[in-house]
Amino acid sequence: MLERYSRPEMRELWTLENKFRVWLEVELAVTKAWTELGEVPQDACDEIHEKADFELDRILEIEETTKHDVIAFLSAVEEKVGPSSRYIHLGCTSSDIVDTANGVLLTRAADIVAQGIDRILGVLKDLAFKHKGLLCMGRTHGIHAEPTTYGLKFTGFYAEFLRHKERFDAAREAIRVGKLSGAVGTFAHLSPELEERTCAILGLKADPHSTQIVQRDRYAQFFSALAILAGGVERIALELRHLQRTEVSEVEEGFTKGQKGSSAMPHKKNPISAENLCGLSRVIRGNSLAAMENQALWHERDISHSSVERVIMPDTTALIDYMLSRLSGVLERLVVKEDVIQRNLLSSFGLFYSQRVLNKLINTGLKRQEAYEMVQKVAMKCWKERIQFEDEIRVDAEVNKHVKNNDLDEAFDPSYYTRYEEVVFSRVFEDK
Repeated sequence: MLERYSRPEMRELWTLENKFRVWLEVELAVTKAWTELGEVPQDACDEIHEKADFELDRILEIEETTKHDVIAFLSAVEEKVGPSSRYIHLGCTSSDIVDTANGVLLTRAADIVAQGIDRILGVLKDLAFKHKGLLCMGRTHGIHAEPTTYGLKFTGFYAEFLRHKERFDAAREAIRVGKLSGAVGTFAHLSPELEERTCAILGLKADPHSTQIVQRDRYAQFFSALAILAGGVERIALELRHLQRTEVSEVEEGFTKGQKGSSAMPHKKNPISAENLCGLSRVIRGNSLAAMENQALWHERDISHSSVERVIMPDTTALIDYMLSRLSGVLERLVVKEDVIQRNLLSSFGLFYSQRVLNKLINTGLKRQEAYEMVQKVAMKCWKERIQFEDEIRVDAEVNKHVKNNDLDEAFDPSYYTRYEEVVFSRVFEDK
């Protein structure tokens, strides 16, 4: 999964080698904190920091016997350090190291993901301003409704991704914690001060209350935020898929020289990137459920969460990083076909003006339902006979009893639909 769906920095973060490197960062931070508190001699601390190292193969070799990865890791490090290694892992239990390291790893992964969110925001802002005022057909239930603009389409996505960023930042803070409270969280062989010093060295906050582990509601929040973010990616991707359908054909994904759309049909140009993104979002949603399942553990802890997290932590962060990068690329190369957009806007015979005519009639004093039925009758005729709505409305005898022909001119002015576009832009982009 990581090899295919991640950039190098994310891939390197989740290697087995790097996991142990971060465990070592935590162990060294603990030793430094003990030394600051006067519990470990300075010369021993200096020696540990100078010599502490490991070979991955040696850890795996020892683990074959111990069946315990933390003990295997500690044993491999002890072989490098010598007698001073007795001060390594002092007072700690395995989860003190593993969960604190998870805090480091997830925070670093979050920083990479945050870059992807910022890139998406930049692309969406560019697209919004580029296509500001580009009138297009808005659709509800997949059916022509009333005009909107492509500028507003992209503005809406930008506004949503600002919310994703806010949620994700909060989730990052929720997992940016460590714990060094011992076997059941009582600090029996450690101290709150040691915990706070160690976490500060690592750029983490001390979890205010932990048992043997950091409670998994924090992880559930983090992976839920990623799932909602993936849903935002999917919402854009699904819109692009619809807009690329042959019958709509208003946008196209970039199609590179030599690219092929179908093994059987040489004419095909398929929305493969958008489809890929919709599929991957399902995986991330599934992983968020797994994170929620990890919340309820036995007493002060069990180990049922561990196997799950070894999968979902690297896979989910790598997938969302990939998704953000791929969506950015799609949007940067997106072809917006203004001629087709104009053609589609006119293809439903101007029926989208129906509410404007309805309101004109209501303003004359007609009851709403009476006016509605009057306009609907003309609209259904136009749809059936494929004739222009404006032409029929202007000659309809019933309508003309209430609204003079020249009073209808305003009802068929397309600029009516863009008159508040600037207000929406200012709301969304002001100071952003």
